[in-house]
Amino acid sequence: MNEQHLIKNAEQLEALYGLPAGSSLAKEVDYVHPLYARLIEAAPFVALATIGADGLDVSPRGDRGACVFVEDEKTLLLPDRRGNKRLDSLRNVVADPRVALLFLIPGVGETLRVNGRAHISVDPALLARFAVDDHLPKSVLVVQVERVYFQCSRAIVRSHLWDVTTQVERACLPSPGAMLATLTENNIDGAQYDQELPGRVAKTLY
Repeated sequence: MNEQHLIKNAEQLEALYGLPAGSSLAKEVDYVHPLYARLIEAAPFVALATIGADGLDVSPRGDRGACVFVEDEKTLLLPDRRGNKRLDSLRNVVADPRVALLFLIPGVGETLRVNGRAHISVDPALLARFAVDDHLPKSVLVVQVERVYFQCSRAIVRSHLWDVTTQVERACLPSPGAMLATLTENNIDGAQYDQELPGRVAKTLY
């Protein structure tokens, strides 16, 4: 790669892109504004970014209705539902509390971004608040909000993310079982994995 074409500092970036418009800065606050709270409460999906000793991680989180709850203007609560037990995000939070969240709302172009610091709580009273079908989350991620702002719709518009006519047929892509079989040199039976997966997912959502 030609070194002369690499951007290596903020001054070069600003010379290339220019400075942000006033509205880009005006939308950023250090608390959950009531208008931003409405976006959070409408989002059934959030991408959670963390950082730890092994580097960065981004993990999907989703739930029935809201997946993150506004406790107050400086605090968000994210119940940790059942997953694959890798614990990448939670291991990172234990090592480094910095987190970022990107909220997606089906059919809406704007997204919401939150930066802050988090800790993991197993307070029984807190867990009980987020029970679903008598299943408690294992823990709740408590996020102390530092920055909140909405992102304009350009990325969603360009990607046609919510346009049903652009949806990809699942059968056109490798199945989970096919990927696991290939990656494990057939130590995992891919066909059996795919056959059992829908039932396993349905039984282990919570």
